Amino acid sequence: MFHKEGYKIILFTAIILIAVNTMTYLYINTYWVKFSILAISIVIFLLILQFFRNPKRLVQMNNVQILAPVDGKVVVIEEVFEKEYFKDKRLQVSIFMSPINVHVTRYPIGGTVKYSKYHPGKFLVAWHPKSSEENERTTVVVENPVIGEVLYRQVAGAMAKRIVNYAEEGQEVLQGSDSGFIKFGSRVDVFLPLNTNITVKLNDKVIGGKSVIANIE
Repeated sequence: MFHKEGYKIILFTAIILIAVNTMTYLYINTYWVKFSILAISIVIFLLILQFFRNPKRLVQMNNVQILAPVDGKVVVIEEVFEKEYFKDKRLQVSIFMSPINVHVTRYPIGGTVKYSKYHPGKFLVAWHPKSSEENERTTVVVENPVIGEVLYRQVAGAMAKRIVNYAEEGQEVLQGSDSGFIKFGSRVDVFLPLNTNITVKLNDKVIGGKSVIANIE
């Protein structure tokens, strides 16, 4: 299963690669050149397919647990001052996605979307300390009747050139359902109430919609 954001890119890539290999077959007589171009084309196409995969996951919805919004590695766990929406201290958990990770973003909790905003910006490497505030990004806040408000921020990396965000203010959303997509390497920051118990450690690998990153104490 592939994400709908990848359909056009997958089709375009297939057309280009078929065209290149057809021209190679017609106009190049050297066997090893033909074989090399074909092999490279297959690798490129397989990389595109794996990047846009969208595995369906059985989500165990729970109003006292916060799920990882994306696949990747936990790179930040700290108390910070969140100055865009809350304007107070929050617990931040950041997950870095490499180009080989699934790049679907999922709602970490279920509830009502209270805030959704896109910010144009730079394309610093995703692990840069200022990427959360200076890079292209979207900020979404979901309010849950038990946990309260949780903010997550999709942050573009040096390779990411487009963030897709489906969250609309006032919308009722389900925990673990698709909330967006980031094309190529990037990160997602989650800002949690101070009374939540973080259940992951730095460098832990997490799975979007399945791994519990925090719960209510």
